[in-house]
Amino acid sequence: MSVPVLLDCDPGHDDAIALLLALASPEVELLGVTTVAGNQTLEKTTANALRVLEFVDRGDVPVAAGAARPLLRDPFVAAYVHGESGLEGPDLPPAQGRPVREHAVDFLADRILGSDHPVTLVPVGPLTNVALLLARHPDAAGRLERIVLMGGSIAEGNVTPAAEFNIWADPEAAQRVFASGLDVTMIGLDVTHKALMTGEHAERLRAAGRTGRMVAELYDFFHEYHARTYGFEGSPIHDAVALAHAFRPGIVETVERHVVVDCASELCRGRTVVDLWRRTENEPNAHVGIGVDADAFLELLVERIATFP
Repeated sequence: MSVPVLLDCDPGHDDAIALLLALASPEVELLGVTTVAGNQTLEKTTANALRVLEFVDRGDVPVAAGAARPLLRDPFVAAYVHGESGLEGPDLPPAQGRPVREHAVDFLADRILGSDHPVTLVPVGPLTNVALLLARHPDAAGRLERIVLMGGSIAEGNVTPAAEFNIWADPEAAQRVFASGLDVTMIGLDVTHKALMTGEHAERLRAAGRTGRMVAELYDFFHEYHARTYGFEGSPIHDAVALAHAFRPGIVETVERHVVVDCASELCRGRTVVDLWRRTENEPNAHVGIGVDADAFLELLVERIATFP
């Protein structure tokens, strides 16, 4: 049976690739896409979700726009990584469709409660929509099979020395998610930075048709930032790792640990404090990614995207 999935995202290069992986995977029943401000403004992330869906003739997948800003913090966009549009690189046509009228939080609740099987929620942007779902629709949130999020890290940051972008952008929302008591899996930089898409993968996709070429062009732009910033010979496709873990057990190794988000310190704002060595008596509240089969993930990604006509 396929896994019913709701993808909450802020496209974003790696969000777009995660969305394509979901569409190309028969194990996934994509119930809908919700958007949040993060990598770019809400207007742009919503348009980008629609543009990607329309590019592969999947405008039938509903898109719902959500939170335009964090719960308490000032909004911040990562144009320095994803460019002014949020999807710089390929020449994607403007969106022709529109999001549904429902707010993303109400859309998520309706889809969760209306599903015949428990739903997996995969948030790969700031967790604002998910925190609002917990507050406004606790009955629906309680029906979730699990939450597999891309965000956080045990030991490194990518927007500050201490914090990963999605958690840093709205730490209060992230803390509500980790404290929710739901089944939460954290796919953080500790694993995504070990699964780098390379120029070789990009060339395989470039030769694989129109969609593969578009993904290769996304990679070309995205890689410039990672080569300049980290000296990487490839680029992490963060969000696609989380999506893959939602339906393909074994790609990411996880351990059960307690996670708290630092919301008080300016120096460590958004740090996911993971009790990796069980130095406290706090009970685990998350499955935390600690290892990844990079070859298996990258082969899955390339093979699936190459299936688009």
